Amino acid sequence: MTSKNRQAPAVDEAYVWVWLPGATEPVVAGRVYRDNRNLSFNYGRSYLKRDDAVALYLPELPLEAGAIPPAPGLSMAGCLRDGAPDAWGRRVILNRRAGIKGQDADIGSLDDLTYLLDSGSDRIGALDFQTSPTEYVPREAQAATLEELLSAAEKVDKGIPLTPELDQALYHGSSLGGARPKAMIEDGDKKLIAKFSSSTDLYNVVKAEFIAMRLAEKAGLCVAPVRLEHVAGKDVLLVERFDRIKSEAGWQRKAMVSALTIFGLDEMMARYASYADLTEIIRHRFTAPKATLRDLFRRLVFNIVCGNTDDHARNHAAFWDGRQLTLTPAYDICPQSRTGNEASQAMLITVQSRRSTLATCMEAAASFHLDERAAATIIKDTLKAVRSQWQNTCAEANLSKVDQNLLWERMFLNPSIFDGADDFR
Repeated sequence: MTSKNRQAPAVDEAYVWVWLPGATEPVVAGRVYRDNRNLSFNYGRSYLKRDDAVALYLPELPLEAGAIPPAPGLSMAGCLRDGAPDAWGRRVILNRRAGIKGQDADIGSLDDLTYLLDSGSDRIGALDFQTSPTEYVPREAQAATLEELLSAAEKVDKGIPLTPELDQALYHGSSLGGARPKAMIEDGDKKLIAKFSSSTDLYNVVKAEFIAMRLAEKAGLCVAPVRLEHVAGKDVLLVERFDRIKSEAGWQRKAMVSALTIFGLDEMMARYASYADLTEIIRHRFTAPKATLRDLFRRLVFNIVCGNTDDHARNHAAFWDGRQLTLTPAYDICPQSRTGNEASQAMLITVQSRRSTLATCMEAAASFHLDERAAATIIKDTLKAVRSQWQNTCAEANLSKVDQNLLWERMFLNPSIFDGADDFR
């Protein structure tokens, strides 16, 4: 008898299914398969013959016959990797397979193909991965209440094996990105991501993210709608998904790629990603480039104002229609704790600096095709919105005075952001 904890044999291939624009059912697009140490892809002949076929992403996977290896430096095409679970989803899968312990679990013990095939089918974007090229069988969860999902997430977070019922309930969200506990739910004509607290939280991260997202909206940013729920004595953040559309015929899926994929980088090279490079790509490949550059500058400024230094390339994304990219609403705007005052953004702001200051934003303004006056106006408007809406937004979250003091001028409007830009104080 084999041990329950023994690593499963690696799979060699998976079939990639895609929801074409406006479709409510997927079609098989091709096959991703092991090619030495990497994963290559090839389109199916039937897909290439379709009049409505679109490239899964360009220039990465052009509509052509034959093997398409990943670009140099990548182990698999970025647009396929975007559909893979991150740290949290991998922990859910390890718990499901063998009850492997919570945060100590070695998420590298399974290979990428296994994670793609073991994660839930309602993943971000318009792709899914199957063992069959002819029959699509979605990996779905049983209906569950928020209380049940919260209970399941807490058990995985603490390394406690789940009952079969809780395991199936949480499994639906195992394809989600990020490291924090989360699940997916359906609410009428909307699909939502539920984000839970973690046993390692040193402050109320759930409420801090809610406040940041609400203030971002009030400051004029296009963001995913959010709301707070109080469940079993715990706070839960519900984030509306913008990659799903409910139609009379069913759910449509919108294709998306991360900025990491747009840059052509892997996780290990993400530190080289920069706003300057992203602005260059926006000018050449995005719809409405002028408005998009302005929106991205607003996001950069707001991230610094609210203390969100976790603005890495996975936390920026674009819709893909087969020809052009369109910036998605902002998401995952969550203030980060810091030990001192000075901080750095995850992405470079200028060619040489990632310092979390408004002065650095001003230095980068030209990359966003903004003159000094326009950039300063955006900064002033953002500061005004945050200052004027702070108390009302904290009241929406029922945030205690103690927690307000923890967030205000420590994460939100930390004095260090004004270094070199005293005019904005």
